Amino acid sequence: MVITIIIYQILMCLFAFITLLKIDHWVVRLFDFPKVQLLALSLFGLFFGLFFFSFDSTMQWVGTVMVSLAIIFHCIKIIPYTVFFKKEVIRTVPTDSSICLSLLTSNVLMPNQDYEKLLSRIDTYQPDVLLTLESDTKWEEKLKPIEEKYPYTVKLPQDNLYGMHLYSKLELEDVQIHHFVKEHIPSIEAYLRIDKQHKIKIFALHPKPPSPTEAKTSTNRDAELLLVAKRVKELNEPVLVFGDLNDVAWSKSTLLFRKISGLLDPRIGRGRFSTFHAQHKLLRWPLDHLFHSEDFSLNKIQVLPEIGSDHFPIYAKLELNTKAETQQEGHESSSEEKEVADDKIEKAFQKPEVSISN
Repeated sequence: MVITIIIYQILMCLFAFITLLKIDHWVVRLFDFPKVQLLALSLFGLFFGLFFFSFDSTMQWVGTVMVSLAIIFHCIKIIPYTVFFKKEVIRTVPTDSSICLSLLTSNVLMPNQDYEKLLSRIDTYQPDVLLTLESDTKWEEKLKPIEEKYPYTVKLPQDNLYGMHLYSKLELEDVQIHHFVKEHIPSIEAYLRIDKQHKIKIFALHPKPPSPTEAKTSTNRDAELLLVAKRVKELNEPVLVFGDLNDVAWSKSTLLFRKISGLLDPRIGRGRFSTFHAQHKLLRWPLDHLFHSEDFSLNKIQVLPEIGSDHFPIYAKLELNTKAETQQEGHESSSEEKEVADDKIEKAFQKPEVSISN
């Protein structure tokens, strides 16, 4: 029993720190996702050791120290996404004169046929902007009834799990369809016209995840996120980036995206807001994201009830608030981090199957 616990503790430590390796292969990047689960398993390893160990051998101490380091490492990653951490985005209560925008993002799971559940969520929350992911022609047809209220649309139905539909009550301007990394993986860039004086740049994304069934590495996903981050950094206007990024909030790649773009994460100091996997309570992490520039404050963010998909929808209401810029500040990237970002993008370009277009 003692030897088994020591081996278990060492494995927990390896599973924690393997994510520090600069390796893009899915076998390594897989361990970015279940931080909460690995923390729980590491705590079990520590408690079992404390119960069964007599601490009369070096290896018992080694195992205990290693699993303790794993616990500390996981906590450092996760704590920003709890109420015990300082909020990165201020909360405001809108007034009659406030300029507000609400968004609902939903990865519908293409084979899912519970269309009415999503229609019910739309009817209940009445978002100004709706983004569906994995939506095909069947989903497009079932969502036609909402077009009376959402007259501005971008429809990109696909049967490869990477279809995308954008519905808006607000006018969409200068719409661009990008295939930043692969020709069959679209993303949307556009302006939302709020009123005559205000417009917001938006990016809707859904890159491929590193997995044995999708992409063998995270190279293309990371490159797409960083290409968008660099575009955002060049802008001097309100910006929103949202979608299923197939990455978790605490990963190195997401943190690098935030530093390069300078965007804020409203979940910090509030919670994880895990959206995947909707059918497995013990295996959930935040895959669906919303990042915004410093000139937004937050009114509300919440994960909505399930719609038959493997993702929960996520809803947020933001206020365009020029005063917020003086109370909150995004990350700044170092020269070394910019170099890392450039290297990751270049690595994607070097792949023969990669096609980056505007």
